[in-house]
Amino acid sequence: MAALKNATTPELKQQWRDLFNSEPPPFNRRYLESRLGYRIQELAYGGLKPETIRRLERLGEELDGGDRKKSRIRADRDRPIVGTRLIREWQGVEHVVTVTTDGFEWQGRPYKSLSAIARAITGTRWNGWTFFGLKNHRRRA
Repeated sequence: MAALKNATTPELKQQWRDLFNSEPPPFNRRYLESRLGYRIQELAYGGLKPETIRRLERLGEELDGGDRKKSRIRADRDRPIVGTRLIREWQGVEHVVTVTTDGFEWQGRPYKSLSAIARAITGTRWNGWTFFGLKNHRRRA
């Protein structure tokens, strides 16, 4: 675990490939460190118990009232975790967006989509997921 702090970003990405058998996400170093740390512990000590997973699913269902749209959002693994900060520099200015339960927040204002924020920043239409360096957000068929 301590070695994660001293590893270079390319080393962290290689470790991700080794542990998750997939390409690392385009998130920041701190995200990679925390997810790798969790995965290392999960492999060493085991993951969540099945009853814990079931309980978490039940709690999630209680939160969204069985609403299928909300449960899809909850299960959407591509969406960054609530509280995640997305940072993008545009024309020398750093822009910080925070992921909220209802969407996103930029400069103290709520937004439903990253594309709306990207448009407000650039003045042109952008795919917000692309603008902020996240992978393509299209639904899998």
